Amino acid sequence: MTPQHRAPDDQDEPALLRDQFRQLLRYRSLLASGVVIGLLGGGYLALGGEDAYTATGEVLVRSAISDPFAAGSSADKGINIGSERQTAVSDTVGTLAAGTLLKAGDDVTARKLLTGLQVTNPPNTLTLRFSYTGATPEQARARAEALAGAYLAHRKARTEQSIQNMSDGYRAQLRPLEEKRDLLEDGLGAGAEDDVSSARANIIVSISELSRKISELKALDTTPGYLNKKPVAPTSPTGPGLPLLLGLGGVVGLALGLLLSWVRLVFDPAVRSTRELVRSLGAPLLGTLPRERAAAGRLLAIGRGGSRLAEEYRAVAFRLAYDPSFAERRRLLVTAPRGDSTAAAAAAANLAAAFAEMGRDVLLVEADLRTPSLARDLGPAAHGGRPPRWAAEEGDGSWPARGRTNVDVPGSGAFALVPGTTVDNVPRALTSPPVGRIVAEADRPGNIVIVLAPPVLSYADAVALVDRVEGVVIVCDPREVHRSDLERIREIIDASGGSVLGALLHPGRGRLRRGERRATSSRRRSTGADGGGGGNGAAGADALQHTGDPADTLGLRAFTPPAARR
Repeated sequence: MTPQHRAPDDQDEPALLRDQFRQLLRYRSLLASGVVIGLLGGGYLALGGEDAYTATGEVLVRSAISDPFAAGSSADKGINIGSERQTAVSDTVGTLAAGTLLKAGDDVTARKLLTGLQVTNPPNTLTLRFSYTGATPEQARARAEALAGAYLAHRKARTEQSIQNMSDGYRAQLRPLEEKRDLLEDGLGAGAEDDVSSARANIIVSISELSRKISELKALDTTPGYLNKKPVAPTSPTGPGLPLLLGLGGVVGLALGLLLSWVRLVFDPAVRSTRELVRSLGAPLLGTLPRERAAAGRLLAIGRGGSRLAEEYRAVAFRLAYDPSFAERRRLLVTAPRGDSTAAAAAAANLAAAFAEMGRDVLLVEADLRTPSLARDLGPAAHGGRPPRWAAEEGDGSWPARGRTNVDVPGSGAFALVPGTTVDNVPRALTSPPVGRIVAEADRPGNIVIVLAPPVLSYADAVALVDRVEGVVIVCDPREVHRSDLERIREIIDASGGSVLGALLHPGRGRLRRGERRATSSRRRSTGADGGGGGNGAAGADALQHTGDPADTLGLRAFTPPAARR
């Protein structure tokens, strides 16, 4: 392990994407809720909605032409298919179709009729596709056919009206020419001049041209188009079926779940990844403890054969043993950010057992003087006996010199335990000279002192010990600790003269354990033991014991530099 702790490269985009995806998967309940909502919505649309039927007819649009069989003649002359599509959905066509349907017994208004109509134009064609969606197959067929027929009738009437208007215009031009021709014929005699004959001839030519145009207009083929595909009654409802709607609902629900998870992730103050934990704490991740059912109710995992939890503790102990900053001082302070110290107590006991297994003389000091329980939790493994030669008892019989206990680890050795006990003045007990002498036992070759302290952000006890036990290990649940808490812990420990050696992550202990922790916290608050902050816990605990002496407070305790202590 090196003293330089570098977080993973922030510019590694694949790693960032994988990390963000793993973070989103933390909120499985939101993802599952989104998928369930999507499936329910798809099922409701498939089963709760009314069935609809669609009939389709196709009309080939053509323009009026004089000779459709002549070479070079084109039926699409002057056709704007976009304008024809707008005409097909116009109110005029709807009114004509409504009149036709009324004769067949279908009383529907033009506006309501047009709401179910959809007219499309296949690319590069002169075809209009009439699609009508109705409540029954027969209704869809009849209305689609009526609308297509109304469009053809309207277009035919419009073409015939145009021909009639043009014929009337030609006849209006022809009438004065015929009158002038008649006058010239009446005045033409034997002695007529040549210019009169010439004028008469010109008038006759004009009359002939206009008559020809009128004849051509009357000879035009005014067929507006052909119904290439006659609408037929559909045999099954239109729209996506139940499987497709369920699939679409699942996809939309998954997208909704991802969106909700992302929003939850953005506003989640908890540590979202090990990358953020390392960055916020300024220290490496020592290990992640696996969850073991066999470990329930048993504090020591080391000593049980085939335990993955024990192997993880051994790996953490080896990593700390070869850390230069820890190997120089051989003092370790184990604490948690907030809450109770159950996980931190288990980590301290198992690390002590792992170091004892490595042949070290280990002294575990329980500095939790508010709710001491380590000796009770160790059970039969902790028993009285002759302490090691370097752990001779001293003092006036108060904590921590009251007594020591040997803890046997099956197949691994033993370590000494200084169990905690309730005292009247916690700050004075933690800053007393006997504590300094116990911590100084780590200066002997081969000795290691591990101190278990209460949560650093709940009480000031851990801060009071940092200047003596410089190396700190934070034991936390990544789903409960906040980034701001880790940053504050780093600032507090750095300001107190210590250093964070790393973080040890443990899995959550379930709802039952959370309930027990909440009950314990309630009991602590009811007795006034919970200070609620990093620097107020000790003052709250000893408020009734305050005698007016400034030396009773941790903040005014005389500071001893590390160089002087060494």
